[in-house]
Amino acid sequence: MDWRELLVGLAVAVVAAWLALFVALLLVRPQGSVLREALRILPDLLRLLKSLATDRSLPRGVRVRLWLLLVYLALPIDLVPDFVPVLGYADDAIVAVAVLRAVVRRVGLEPLRDRWTGTPDGFAALCRAAGLEAAR
Repeated sequence: MDWRELLVGLAVAVVAAWLALFVALLLVRPQGSVLREALRILPDLLRLLKSLATDRSLPRGVRVRLWLLLVYLALPIDLVPDFVPVLGYADDAIVAVAVLRAVVRRVGLEPLRDRWTGTPDGFAALCRAAGLEAAR
């Protein structure tokens, strides 16, 4: 095998991985106007993520996921380019929702509620966007 075959194989693997991630984003995206709500509460969400990521009482795996999410949100390169309709600008919110679902499955909803600095309506919007138990 020469180096050209290796490069072609690597390029095919990268494209296949990107397509798999794109399909995963389509499957976990919030439906309807919920996505707009998720984008509206993004500043409060970022504060929540940082607060959770620095909380040493949470399991290490949860904190690692949250730090990786914060790094992804800070990167100028997105999984889905911004010119793609609907998902272009929403991929950050979709990835954040997917991570939040994983965090809630692991530690419950209370740590999120306790550290939320936004309004109660904002927390309810976060719960709707992430498909979490309704905020009470």
